[in-house]
Amino acid sequence: MLPMKKTTLMLCAFLLGFSLNTQAKVFKIATLSPDGSSWMVIMKKAAKDIAEQTDNRVKFKFYPGGVMGNDQTVFRKIRAGQLQGTATTGGPMARFFKDSQVYGLPLIFKNQQEVDYVRQRMDAQIIQGLEDNGLVSFGMAEGGMAYVMSKSPSPDVDQLGSRKVWVPNDDRAMLETAQAFGIHPVPLSLGDVLTSLQSGLVDTVATSPIAAIALQWHTQVEYITNVPLVYFYALLVIDKKSFGKISAADQQLTRRIMGAAFVDIDKLNRQDNDNALQALQNQGLVLVEPTEEQLQQWYDLAEHSRSQAIKNGQVTQQAVDTVNAYLNDMHKAQASQ
Repeated sequence: MLPMKKTTLMLCAFLLGFSLNTQAKVFKIATLSPDGSSWMVIMKKAAKDIAEQTDNRVKFKFYPGGVMGNDQTVFRKIRAGQLQGTATTGGPMARFFKDSQVYGLPLIFKNQQEVDYVRQRMDAQIIQGLEDNGLVSFGMAEGGMAYVMSKSPSPDVDQLGSRKVWVPNDDRAMLETAQAFGIHPVPLSLGDVLTSLQSGLVDTVATSPIAAIALQWHTQVEYITNVPLVYFYALLVIDKKSFGKISAADQQLTRRIMGAAFVDIDKLNRQDNDNALQALQNQGLVLVEPTEEQLQQWYDLAEHSRSQAIKNGQVTQQAVDTVNAYLNDMHKAQASQ
């Protein structure tokens, strides 16, 4: 029989361990998504389901509307332990896994069919790449194709050289893409773009239809150039060390429920973008169609920009080759039908 003192110590240690294992883990998540948006509704519903199914061992607290600052500020707070994650666009992920930017290379996709074919085969590689570098993700949600929206028509890419074009101030890939197109960009945080359009500091943006409406940028532009310039996506990421503090079973459940939520967001955003593009035209924005010659110039400059991105180390040659191989497979399959 164990001495009473030793038995008591073992019992205390067991109870302390049980207490630590059952203590709720709250993941504090920053996001630019406004409260009440479809994104927030779906993520909050998933968070509620996770809390209920883990008996409140795993909880999420969201800070919407950019109240925690821009991406640089948010990641600084994650490193300091003030936040555990963020729901944001894919651009800031480059600092963790540069090939996460391969989808966002200019005109690497010509249409949504190409996007779907490649994403079905490559999303998992990008998600794993992020996790290998310290960020747990639950899936990728379509942000949509970004179109050039401007105060003056821009079917000719050369015209952009004289425009005041916004680029995100923390997205090196977008900055270098703009420069490859002969653009003199105006780097700004997302929250400063609307007032800059109003003041004339910028007169041209590249964004998706749904984002243009959500951010009210559409009220300050008049033309949309019908070239799907860049594809972008968004995702929710959590610091891997923080996520590892919950049990394996709770990790699996959280991945399953939040992953399903991002499948729903992905589908919803596709529908919303299609509807938003039509809504912008209904509100008076003019869809400008480039000529074949102008369109070829866009593609030539985009190809040059992609080559520069590889040369500058923004993405690897392997990632670009993988996308192109998938696209070739798709086009061969279509040709044989």
